[in-house]
Amino acid sequence: MKFLKIFLNRIFIFSICIFLQMIWIIFAGRELWTHYSWIYPLMYIISFLVVLGLVSKDENPSYKTVWIIVILLFPMFGGLLYLCIGNKKPSRKIRKMLEPVMDEMRPYMILEDDVCDCLDPDKKDGLHYLSDLGYGTYLQTQCRYYSLGDYCYRDLLKDIKEAKRYIFMEYFIVSQGLMFQQILDLLKRKVQEGVEVRLIYDDVGSLTTLPYHFEKELEKMGIQCVVFNPFVPFLSVAMNHRDHRKICIIDGYIGYSGGFNLADEYINVKMRFGHWKDTGMRLEGKGVWNLTTMFLSTWNAYRHQDQNYLLYLPEILPPIQNDGYVVVYGDSPVDHEETGEHIYLNMINQAQNEIWIMTPYFIIDDTMMKAFLLARKKGVRVHIITPGIPDKKNVYHVTRSYYYSLMKAGVEFYEYQPGFLHAKMVLCDQRIATVGTINFDYRSLYLHFECNIMLTQKSVIQEISRDFQETFALSQKVTLSESRRFKGIYEAILRLFAPLM
Repeated sequence: MKFLKIFLNRIFIFSICIFLQMIWIIFAGRELWTHYSWIYPLMYIISFLVVLGLVSKDENPSYKTVWIIVILLFPMFGGLLYLCIGNKKPSRKIRKMLEPVMDEMRPYMILEDDVCDCLDPDKKDGLHYLSDLGYGTYLQTQCRYYSLGDYCYRDLLKDIKEAKRYIFMEYFIVSQGLMFQQILDLLKRKVQEGVEVRLIYDDVGSLTTLPYHFEKELEKMGIQCVVFNPFVPFLSVAMNHRDHRKICIIDGYIGYSGGFNLADEYINVKMRFGHWKDTGMRLEGKGVWNLTTMFLSTWNAYRHQDQNYLLYLPEILPPIQNDGYVVVYGDSPVDHEETGEHIYLNMINQAQNEIWIMTPYFIIDDTMMKAFLLARKKGVRVHIITPGIPDKKNVYHVTRSYYYSLMKAGVEFYEYQPGFLHAKMVLCDQRIATVGTINFDYRSLYLHFECNIMLTQKSVIQEISRDFQETFALSQKVTLSESRRFKGIYEAILRLFAPLM
C-alpha cells in the first residue's frame, strides 16, 4: 500500500513525465543528428544567435552570464534550452489573462483618500514611485505587527469568525493540518451564513501539501477557488512564475499579509527546522484597499466575474487616528517593473545611519552588492539576519557565500539560532520599514508575484525595531574568520547558477 501511494503520488507521476520528455528529446536529437547532418550547424547557429540576443538584451547581468556559460559549455543544445526554459518573461497565456484585468483595474487602484501628492518632498521616502505604479498612500490605517505567526493566527481566526460580507484569501502554500483545518471549518460556517468566500492558492507551492483537484472539494463546500498557474509536467518557463503572496482580506477594511502561509510549521505546531520565525501585519482601515485590488486582479484573470470593483470597498470604516503612512505594494513579472528590488535598493541608498534586514535567503546580484558596499562607505551600519537552520541546504550555501565579501566592508551577519527564520523585513533608520513576502533572491525579485507593506513615520515601527533587537539577541554573530570557510569551490559553482535557483 505504501509503494502504491508513492507511485500514485502527483510529484512522482509528474517527475516521470518530465524525465520521459528529456529521454525523448535526447533520442530524437540523436536520430536527427544521425540522419540530417545540417542539424549540427543549425544548432550552433541557434546558440550563437541566442548569445548575441542575451548580450544586447536589457536583462539582469548575472542571469545573462549564467545562460551564456551554459550555452558555451553545451553549444549543441544550450541555445535551444534557453528558448525553452530560460526566458524570464511570463508565458503568453499568463500575460493574456492578467494584462487586460490589470488595465481594467487601474482606474480603481488609487482612492481619493491617497495622500502621496500632499506629502512634503523630504517625507516621500519612495512613496511617489509606488503611487505612479498605482499603489496609494493612506492615513487612517491601524497597524498591528506580529513577531511570530503563532500570534497572528489567533487574531486571524477571530476576524474570520466576525466576517459579515466577504473573505478573500491568497496563499502560496496551503497544507492540510491543524491550522488550515480550523480555518476551513470557519470558512464553511461563514459560507452557510451567506458570506462570500474566495481562495487562491499556488499549484506548485501546494503541490505536495494538497490532494489533486482539491479546488473541486472546496467548490462543493461553497468556497470559490482558483488554482494559480496549474503545474503541467512539461519543460516550460511558465512554471517559474508562482503566486508567492500571502493575503487575507475581510470585509474590505481588515487585511493580513506577511511571510506566513497556511501550514502548521508557520504557527510552530509542526517542527520542521527548529523554531519557525516569521512576521506579518494586520491592517485595519483605508490601506487595505491595495490588498483588495491585488487580490481582485489575480482572481478576475482566472474568473472574470466582477463588473464593479468598488462594491468591495468597506461599507463602514471604524474611526482610526492618523499615525503615519501605509502603502501596500505588489510585484509582478507581468508589469515589467522590478518593484520589490527597486524599493529595497531605495531603502539601502537613502539610509543615513543604519539598515537592518531579516531574510531567509540572501542571493543578490551585483547591483544589490554595490548598494550595500556604498552604504558602508558612507558610514551606514548594515546588519543582516539569516537562518541558523536552513530549509534548503544548497540555497543556504549560496547565502553564506556572500558573507565574506560584505563583511570585509563592515556588514554584520547574524544567524538565528533557534531554527529557521522565514521573515522578510527591512528597517531603515528606525523610521521606514517594509514587511511582507519578498525575499532577497532572484525568484522573489524577478519571477514571482509578491506583496509587501511599507510603513513610514508609524508608531508600530518601534515594535518592529524591538523585534529586531530581540532576534539579534537570539542569533549568533558570524565572524570574519568563519565567513572565509563559506567560500569554497562548491559554493562558487552554486553561486554561478544562483540566478536559476
